[in-house]
Amino acid sequence: MKAEALYFTGVTGFFAAVSVPYLAFGDDPAGGAVLVVCALMAALVALFLWVQYLRRGPRPEDRGDGEIAERAGPLGFFPAHSTAPVVTAMGLALLGLGVVFGLWLFLIGLAVLAGGVFGFVFQYVQGD
Repeated sequence: MKAEALYFTGVTGFFAAVSVPYLAFGDDPAGGAVLVVCALMAALVALFLWVQYLRRGPRPEDRGDGEIAERAGPLGFFPAHSTAPVVTAMGLALLGLGVVFGLWLFLIGLAVLAGGVFGFVFQYVQGD
């Protein structure tokens, strides 16, 4: 994580360095606000990466003598086939169309969206 932390620290420094003269000499307050927010968001990511690096130490990718076999093992949990993402996407699409075409379509989209969220929440509940 050290390489990523250094990268985002550099991005933070760039946006901070660019925003100071822009705020001092520019006439656009919105552009200055955007640059400051970009610097703050990059600083947030950099802070997270530095904290993770300090907690966990260097990864094999961060060391020059790291081996591929050090990262071997289980990659993680991959869920089985699920229809909840498709149902949720359809519900959001119907919700957006309901804003344009009428309350009746909005309510149908809300019901479909609730079903998709319900599917996400209770996807791994095992019955007796």
